[in-house]
Amino acid sequence: MRPTVLLTSSTVVLLSVGCASHSRIITAQGTRLVNLSEADPTLIIDCRYATTNNFVGVRMYPRNELWLERGAATRLMKAQAALRRQGLGLKVYDGYRPLEIQRRLWEIMPDPRYVANPKNGSRHNRGRAVDITLVDADGEELAMPTEYDNFTERAHHDYTALPLEIINNRKLLRDTMIAAGFTALKTEWWHYDAQGWEDFPVLDVNVWGEPLFPDGMDGAKQPVVAESE
Repeated sequence: MRPTVLLTSSTVVLLSVGCASHSRIITAQGTRLVNLSEADPTLIIDCRYATTNNFVGVRMYPRNELWLERGAATRLMKAQAALRRQGLGLKVYDGYRPLEIQRRLWEIMPDPRYVANPKNGSRHNRGRAVDITLVDADGEELAMPTEYDNFTERAHHDYTALPLEIINNRKLLRDTMIAAGFTALKTEWWHYDAQGWEDFPVLDVNVWGEPLFPDGMDGAKQPVVAESE
């Protein structure tokens, strides 16, 4: 095992990095974080916070790479396997999120319906939450109620003024994830928490080993929260 030094927002942490199932693992505070694309190369990684295509409009992660707590990653791979038997799959938008990122998101969007208060930390900060959607065999996204990170009632699981195809797609994703050991967040069709998330600590580890907010936060925008018609 090769030790690697990574920086958090306030301390230097010595992490042990090794290999398991051909995937790097970073261990911090007893939590083992797994690189998702290495753990299951069939997952499509579309890390929106590594681009400007997100609700704040700036890059927060340094590259298109996502991590998840090992047990949660195993459950996600179970869901992926079930979908692949149907000719479908998962695209992953976000996984583990450092607390430093959470603090910045809360400054911009202090609404607990959509962003967890960093005072208590989020399920993402524990590596036990994942943001996903369904894709077909060609990697094309299936129709869902909204775009990712849409802060309207239309993104809620109980919103029904939708075409039947979209309702069925949302239900398939939900049923698959629940069967794999996740629970749904009622206000976001894309967000799922691995059961038992509350037993894991909040982490502020930079798993990328490169600076967060690579372009700064000067261009950050205030998202619009609107009720659906």
